[in-house]
Amino acid sequence: MEQLKKTRRSGLENLVRFAKELPVLSPREIYRRLEELGYRGQNEARRAVALMAYRHVRRIKRIYVDGVKREHLLPKSNTLLIGPTGCGKTFLVELLFQQILHLPTVIIDITTYSETGYVGQDPSTILTRLLHAADDNPLLAAIGIVCLDEFDKIASGQNNAVFAGAGTTKDVTGLGVQRELLKMLEASEVVVPLELTHSSFNDHVLISTADVAFIAAGAFSGFHQVARRRAAGDSIGFGRTPLGGGSPDAVAVSYTPDEVEQVANFQAYGFLPELLSRFSRFVPFQALDAATLTEILKSNVVDRLTREFEEEGFELEIEEAVIQKIVAESLKCETGARGLQQVLTRHIENAAFESFAEASSGRVRVYLDGGAIKVEAQVQGERSKDGESSEAGSEES
Repeated sequence: MEQLKKTRRSGLENLVRFAKELPVLSPREIYRRLEELGYRGQNEARRAVALMAYRHVRRIKRIYVDGVKREHLLPKSNTLLIGPTGCGKTFLVELLFQQILHLPTVIIDITTYSETGYVGQDPSTILTRLLHAADDNPLLAAIGIVCLDEFDKIASGQNNAVFAGAGTTKDVTGLGVQRELLKMLEASEVVVPLELTHSSFNDHVLISTADVAFIAAGAFSGFHQVARRRAAGDSIGFGRTPLGGGSPDAVAVSYTPDEVEQVANFQAYGFLPELLSRFSRFVPFQALDAATLTEILKSNVVDRLTREFEEEGFELEIEEAVIQKIVAESLKCETGARGLQQVLTRHIENAAFESFAEASSGRVRVYLDGGAIKVEAQVQGERSKDGESSEAGSEES
């Protein structure tokens, strides 16, 4: 018993020390820091999440450093991020909480979880992952950040997962996971297993979620149509035209604050209203436009590829027409920023394969020819095992 008290006292001392060292950046400073780290676009959403992060840090300091009682402060703030794929939701969480604030942070794919007793991970192990991110300190984990990615996939009727094997069952409606999350998102004491296994004989620890901030993120495909249909009274009949003037299959759609702040829209989508009431802020993300995608491609993708080629002794030149074509393809495929690097890398990987560690120097030019992306590699010399160079050559793909 005495050893347990010493352990708890040591954990509390580490928590207080950690809270004292937490950087207190103003929301405006956080916003600028995200820009410096390469985050582009989503100005309104970035402002909202920066403010949420600032409040979270200040709340932790007031409780654990200033000694303010929790009941005298505003309750913790859970946030729902909704926007199309590739618009920067999880990237924002990674940059802000892992690289800027250095808080214990986990990003969870919620689709792998199911109600207790079914095939899939037990939702209580979400906090197990947070515990591991906090170096197994339960007090430190109790002030961390949990991002529930693919949150829309646990909506009733949205989960189409199929499990192979006889005798296996899956909480296919997603409602079981929603019910399991209810107490976790609220300020409650949760029994958390220390290991990520299905065994019920593992050691457990009690973690309070009173100061754990939950961020849910999802694309919510089809939510736009649900919201518009509700607004129009959901007329019934054959030959009904799509509402909103757009395709019902569109992926890169933007949501208005009015659409995402109505809990009834989420209930129609397949969510328990009491679960959505656990979120104090609904933040819509916009589909990235051509200008923002161009900036992301140049600053985040082209700059890194150029640096890689320079380290290999090559000059990489990518013409502006190529940039515009890649952005146009991304807009057409509705993949957002996620597909930018994939398209560019696919075209230059052959030149990299043939040249890296084989040639001493050279130049790789990526250009547009007849509407198609072409790559020309000019090799200045070939490396040999003893470091000497042979005569120059060139190749084009």
